[in-house]
Amino acid sequence: MADRYFVDSPVHGRLVRLTGQEAQHLARVKRAVPGTQIVLFDGGGAEFPARVEKLGRHEVLLSIESRCDVDRELPVELTLAVALPKGDRQKWLIEKAVELGVRRIVPLRTARSIAQPVEQALARLRRTVIEASKQCGRNRLMEITEPVDWGRFAVSASCAGCRLLAHYDPGGTAAVDLGSLFRSRRMDCSAEVVAAVGPEGGFAPDEVSQALAAAWQPVDLGPRVLRVETAAVLLAAVISQAFGTKARDLALE
Repeated sequence: MADRYFVDSPVHGRLVRLTGQEAQHLARVKRAVPGTQIVLFDGGGAEFPARVEKLGRHEVLLSIESRCDVDRELPVELTLAVALPKGDRQKWLIEKAVELGVRRIVPLRTARSIAQPVEQALARLRRTVIEASKQCGRNRLMEITEPVDWGRFAVSASCAGCRLLAHYDPGGTAAVDLGSLFRSRRMDCSAEVVAAVGPEGGFAPDEVSQALAAAWQPVDLGPRVLRVETAAVLLAAVISQAFGTKARDLALE
C-alpha cells in the first residue's frame, strides 16, 4: 500500500502542492523522487492516488492520477465526550479513537477534571488525528471540539438517539452492562450515539443527577477501576463492533 499524506485544502484539478510537515516528511524522511507513488486525502471522504512530479525546498508538486471514494466510517455517528487524562495519555486516547471510527471527541470540563486542555494542546491532538488517519486509512478527520462544561453538554446532547454514561456505583445508580445493552436492543444504524466518560474519580453525584435528568443511560464497564482512556476506548470499541456488525448483517438481508 502506498504511503498516505494529508493535504489541508480540497483536492481539485490535476496538480496539487503538498506543503508543511507533510511535504517535509515525504521529501526528507521518505526520500521521495520524481515518480514516487503516494495517496493523498483531504478529509472530504475520498483518496487520490498521486505521483511526485517535482520536489522543492518547502513543497512537493504532485500529479493526481484518479479519485477514489472510499468509505471507512462507522454507519453511526459516534461522539465521545471525555474528561481528558493528563500528558501523553491524551495522545494515546485520540489515536485509538480515530482507529475505532469515532466521529467526534468533546473534551469535558467536570468537577473533578485534572487536565484542562489549552488551545496549543488541542492543536497537537488535532495533528495526532491526522497521523492516526494516515495510518488507519480513514479519509474523514475526527473532530476535536473546544472544551465544554458537563452540565451544558449533558442537556445539549439530548438530540442524540442513544446517550451512554460510563458510571460505576455499587448499590447506587442502576447501570446496565454495556454488552447486554446492544444485544438486547434493536439499534438504529442511522442513529447518533453519544458516550461520556468522566475524570479520574468519576462524575460527581450532582453531575450524575444531571445526566439522569436528561435521560442518559448509565452503563457499567465492569468491576475493575479503569483509567479514563481505557474506559473511553472500551466504550468506543464495543459501540464500533455493535454497529459495524449490525451494518454487515443488514447488508446480507
